[in-house]
Amino acid sequence: MGLRNLVLILGDQLDLDSRAFEGWTKEDAIWMAEVEAEIGRSHQLKTVFFLSAMRHFAAAQDEMGRTLHYHRLTTAPSKDRGKSFAEVLAKDLEKLKPEKVVVVLPGDYRVLQTLQETVEAAGLELDVRSDDSFYTTPAEFSVWAKGKKELTLEFFYRKLRKDRGLMMQDGKPVGGAWNFDKENRASFGKSGPPADLKELPKFKPDAITQEVMALVQARFADAPGDSGRFALPVTRKEALRMLRSFITHGLPSFGKYQDAMAKDDVVLYHSRVSALLNVKLLKPSDCVDRAIAAWQSGDAPLNSVEGFVRQILGWREFIRGIYWHFMPEYAKKNALDCEREEVPSFFWDGQTDMACVAASMKGIIELGYAHHIHRLMVMGLFAQLADVHPHAFHRWHMDMYVDAVDWVSLPNTLGMSQYGDGGIVGTKPYVATGKYIDRMGPYCKRCSYDPKEAATDQACPFTTLYWDFLARHRKRLAGNQRLALQLKNVDRKKPAELSQIQQRAQVLKTKMSKRQRI
Repeated sequence: MGLRNLVLILGDQLDLDSRAFEGWTKEDAIWMAEVEAEIGRSHQLKTVFFLSAMRHFAAAQDEMGRTLHYHRLTTAPSKDRGKSFAEVLAKDLEKLKPEKVVVVLPGDYRVLQTLQETVEAAGLELDVRSDDSFYTTPAEFSVWAKGKKELTLEFFYRKLRKDRGLMMQDGKPVGGAWNFDKENRASFGKSGPPADLKELPKFKPDAITQEVMALVQARFADAPGDSGRFALPVTRKEALRMLRSFITHGLPSFGKYQDAMAKDDVVLYHSRVSALLNVKLLKPSDCVDRAIAAWQSGDAPLNSVEGFVRQILGWREFIRGIYWHFMPEYAKKNALDCEREEVPSFFWDGQTDMACVAASMKGIIELGYAHHIHRLMVMGLFAQLADVHPHAFHRWHMDMYVDAVDWVSLPNTLGMSQYGDGGIVGTKPYVATGKYIDRMGPYCKRCSYDPKEAATDQACPFTTLYWDFLARHRKRLAGNQRLALQLKNVDRKKPAELSQIQQRAQVLKTKMSKRQRI
């Protein structure tokens, strides 16, 4: 008997209850592949995470007795079936001759296109099924978005809360407000993080993970990071343990300190479940339901729980909707006409005299992670002020963060962080001087630069580039009311002072182009 359905499981689709298995029979088979082209320059920890999680998922399918075709990378590139995803799949379609190919909607528009072209070239039908690991579908988002001049997260989030009856009472939000952002902006102050801060659990690599670590050390040694530091969950059981630890120890203080930064910790009270959600080891409902239960039992305050729920039910679903609603044109957007085609060299090695950037990069290199303020208001802010092309920043983000997949990274980087979409995701460029970083973290006190200075050699590059950015884009941004006060402050600068700032900005940009330390 021939092969009926070849069920493709991609590296970010490790859901044991996936719709890909709907209607499964003994005449079906699973197909999974590790390919060099999908790894590229990725952080070593990201590569270990994806490959180990994939291999653990495959082992579980094998134990269930399902037929599995799995292509592993080895330490010898010459033994690869092909370098690209399309090349490996095309060879197997010709060899296995399935009646149909089944896949859940990928998280990457490029991958979907590749699948469609490869399967069509083989003369086969591609059955693309809905991804039930989200609360909404791209089609539902498009229905909501139709006819709207602006797509606002807050209204989308409220709709989802109402539709699903989450944290609602008598048709109104519990606590009398939809969000509690005003309670969620505290910094740690001079004393630093509270003593009750507890690290998330670390997971000892088993034999499968150790094999992957050895592979990465042998084959991808030039990639950023150190695979020997790997300690993340790679199975659903481990992922649930990580989530439970956060709910117990992190969630109670998460809300208050979610924007705070500390000297040597880029995680703090954050959950680090984003990577687990993005490969489907966790479901959004796992996180939302447990967080709400913690509030109901009095184990976590409402501001923390609502803030966490909004990140998952609101922001995550909103960002995915934006991605599929506007792709593929979205990826080409560059509303501010940024010209720098590469991120600065210190985005890879952390070699800079800017204490905040060095601290953020230390965490990124060691963990493949940093929480959202490091991403948006340190690394993202600098990239925007330095005129980095938004897609270049997105490519860097995809390489350096374990939790980066295309659908979530592109709208967050190109849109929210870099304003490359001209206001689809964020209503204004999120630009600030070094004073913001000084308020939210301890870095400026031990930095060689002064956040209050803009034109001297000791001026904080963030502050210098901030004024240069606003001056360069003054006319372009004039109609944005949310920037009115900032633009008025530019107008108050004396011409001589602004000229000095712009000269200092050019010195910094020249140094970056020459890969000189700043």
